[in-house]
Amino acid sequence: MNRASITGRDPASGNPISVEIEGDRIARVVDTAELNDLWISSGLIDLQVNGYRGLNLNGEGTTADTVSELTREMLVNGATTYAPTVVSAPEPLMLHRLACIAEAYHADAVVRRCVPYIHVEGPHISPIDGYRGAHPLAAVRPPALEEFERWQAACRGLVGLVTISPHFPRVEEYIAALVAKGVHVAIGHTHASAEQIRRAVDAGARLSTHLGNGIATQLDRHPNPIWSQLAEDRLTASFIADGQHLPAEALRAMIRAKGLERSLLVSDVVSLGGMPAGVYTLPTGPVELTSGGRLEVMGTQLLAGAVVPLISCVDGVVRMAGLSLADGLRMATEIPGRFAGGRGRLSPGQRADVLRFRWTDGTPLIVADVWLAGEAVFPSR
Repeated sequence: MNRASITGRDPASGNPISVEIEGDRIARVVDTAELNDLWISSGLIDLQVNGYRGLNLNGEGTTADTVSELTREMLVNGATTYAPTVVSAPEPLMLHRLACIAEAYHADAVVRRCVPYIHVEGPHISPIDGYRGAHPLAAVRPPALEEFERWQAACRGLVGLVTISPHFPRVEEYIAALVAKGVHVAIGHTHASAEQIRRAVDAGARLSTHLGNGIATQLDRHPNPIWSQLAEDRLTASFIADGQHLPAEALRAMIRAKGLERSLLVSDVVSLGGMPAGVYTLPTGPVELTSGGRLEVMGTQLLAGAVVPLISCVDGVVRMAGLSLADGLRMATEIPGRFAGGRGRLSPGQRADVLRFRWTDGTPLIVADVWLAGEAVFPSR
């Protein structure tokens, strides 16, 4: 049986602790006198990943190898759990991409450990410019259980999170059917009314996808989808704290409104993450990655995704929202872990997914090493 003792500073107290691993589980977490300059945390959990470093889950050439390589990129950046995200496209393309993820999942043990399920964002979203974001209008369509079942057939039942706009007629029936199958439903890219959002939540929707984004640039003062979702205590909201998607004051106010226990971080990182500035072509069309790290739909100010991994968003939420390091990490571990089978806690009995990193107040978090299910995966031992 694999045994290891990993020491680091507890983000909550600043004191040194030792995480003792037996097999693929955490056996004990104890105080220790051993000092080092590393902080220790559960591995990060990212529920929205489209790609990274040229690896595109929504590209023309997506393969199972794309998924395997992307999984290892996520580990290098501290994410031991992530949801590969398939976005709005013609159904044959979506089915192909879902099948590629499933192929990697069943062939690659590392992918299987890291991926709890697939996130499908769209195509059942608002067709209106702004609300639709970078999703192609031609791919937007109403929800149908028959299509959902074709998704599941293509990926052998791996779809576990679906982002939808609840403005469609009878959408609550679709939501209730997915929830009955154990699928999480999120509200996003929506112009839905307060009543439509309430009905979606009554039917079982429990998440808001990247709240404050996928929304029109001009809104009514009072009745709008942001207020409706902020006020709904049954919804947990995800936020992109990359410094581009939300201004600091908006992020701070939204987290205060939702409360920390109903707030989590996602990266929404796309294939151009980690790439140099320039003009690129994605399947959704031409985009520009600026030197300041902003990815825009060409010729507009609409964001086309994020370009930094989740660990950068932990740093972002600490700086922009004024949170403690411990609370910023909870938004990227324990709280999203509630939607990933309970992962994300450094406690006995939990799977031994461990991250150590360097950090001082005012500097970025730098990954030092990562363990996945008790095995050192970065740097590899």
